[in-house]
Amino acid sequence: MRTVGALPPSAQRLLAGRPTRIDGQQLHPEVQLALRLLRLAGGPTFETLPLQEGRAQISSEAWIFGDQLPVGTVRDLTLDGRDGPIPARLYRPEGLSDPAALLVYFHGGGWVLGGLDASDSACRFLAVHAGIAILSVDYRLAPEHPFPAAVNDAVDAFRAAVVEAEAWGVDPVAIGVGGESAGGNLAAVVAQVTHAATGPEPAFQLLFFPVTDLSTKHPSYTLFAEGYFLTEAQMDWYRDHYLNDPDLALDPRVSPLLAGDLSGLCPAYVVVAGFDPLRDEGEAYARRLREAGVRVSLQRHSGLIHGIVNATGVGRSGREVLLQAAGALRVELAARAGVG
Repeated sequence: MRTVGALPPSAQRLLAGRPTRIDGQQLHPEVQLALRLLRLAGGPTFETLPLQEGRAQISSEAWIFGDQLPVGTVRDLTLDGRDGPIPARLYRPEGLSDPAALLVYFHGGGWVLGGLDASDSACRFLAVHAGIAILSVDYRLAPEHPFPAAVNDAVDAFRAAVVEAEAWGVDPVAIGVGGESAGGNLAAVVAQVTHAATGPEPAFQLLFFPVTDLSTKHPSYTLFAEGYFLTEAQMDWYRDHYLNDPDLALDPRVSPLLAGDLSGLCPAYVVVAGFDPLRDEGEAYARRLREAGVRVSLQRHSGLIHGIVNATGVGRSGREVLLQAAGALRVELAARAGVG
C-alpha cells in the first residue's frame, strides 16, 4: 500500500486500470488502485465478523494506512462525564504558545468501532499543521452503550475541555469540535446541544464525511452502495447497533439534519467525498446551515472515498484533504486564541 501510494499518478493510473466514472465524477487513480488492492487481498469485512474481531480489524487498518507524525507532547488522560470517566488523548505540538486553540475530536467507526488509536494519525497531522492542540475523545461504543451514550460523552468532553482549558494552556473561547463520519455526527450534535443550552459552545465545527441523517437514505447510498470502502450494508449494521429503536433516527441528536432551527450555530467546515454513500446528506447539512445564516465552507473532494483522512501514511490524497482542513483551523480557530 505504501509503495503504490508513493508512485506518480501516471503509474497509479496504469496499475489501477480504466477510469471509474459515476455521477459526473472520476475516481482518483490513487484511490482506485488502493481499492483494487483491497479487493485482491480478500478476507471478510468487519460487519460479517464477531464484534471484537471487527474492532480489531479497524485497529489494524489504522496501523496500515496511518502514520505517527512526531508531536511535541501526547498524553492520555480522563475527563469527567455524567456517567463516569471518559478516556481521552491530548496532543500539543512543539512550540505552541499559551493560550492555544483546541479542537475536541471524535473518531469515526459508526458509533460501534474505533478509538483513540484509530484517529491518532489524523489528530497528529492536524495538531502539527494547524498549530493547535487536539483532544481526542474515546467515547463509549454501541451496542454495549447505545444512543445516547456517545452523545452524552461527546457533550461532556467538550464541557470538560472548557473547564480544564487554563490548566492545559488553552483559550476557552478558542475551542472547537470536529470528527470524522460518526465522529462528525457527534461534533455537529455537540454544536447543536450546547447552543440550545446555557453555557459555553464551540467556536468552530470541523465535519469530515459526517453522518447527518439516519432517518432515510439519500441518493448517494444507491450510487455508492458497495465497492467504495464504506458500504450501504455497513451503514445498516452501524445503525442497528447504535439505535435500540429505529424511530430514534428521527431524534436530531441522531440525525442533526432534522433539527428545526440551525441559526446561531458556530461556523462550519464540511468535507464530503464524491464516492461516499454519505455524500449527499453531508452536503444537505451544509446547505441547511448556510440557509440558517451560518458561515459554512463546503468542500467536495469528488474523486475520493469515505475515511480518506485516516490514510496519512499511504499516498497523497488523505494528507491533501487534511492540509486544507488545517488551513481552515488556522484561520477560524487558531487565530482566535489569545485575542479576547
